[in-house]
Amino acid sequence: MQAFHVRYRNTQGTLMRILNAASRRGLDLTSVQAEPDERDYQVALLLDVNQKQVGQLFREWYSIADVMDVRLSAGLHGLELDANWVGPHPPRTAGANGSSARAALA
Repeated sequence: MQAFHVRYRNTQGTLMRILNAASRRGLDLTSVQAEPDERDYQVALLLDVNQKQVGQLFREWYSIADVMDVRLSAGLHGLELDANWVGPHPPRTAGANGSSARAALA
């Protein structure tokens, strides 16, 4: 597992272009965490990649006009994951028992 840290300006579509570079290669997005970083933004991606894919991702991310910096760290150490996260979460509008989601399906 490799943790990528991409700093970018938050303009329209920049985050989607960053994520699309990984999904286009069929890589599983194990973890994605985007947050403000001073005046800009940073997204941390946890991906299982080989050396060739690392080079391809760096090249594609640096070709995006609003990407300012890309860094790589090995494994989970470079990415802090929430210990309480156990899987997909229900939509925010759903109650604790998911009643809102069930009502929408009816």
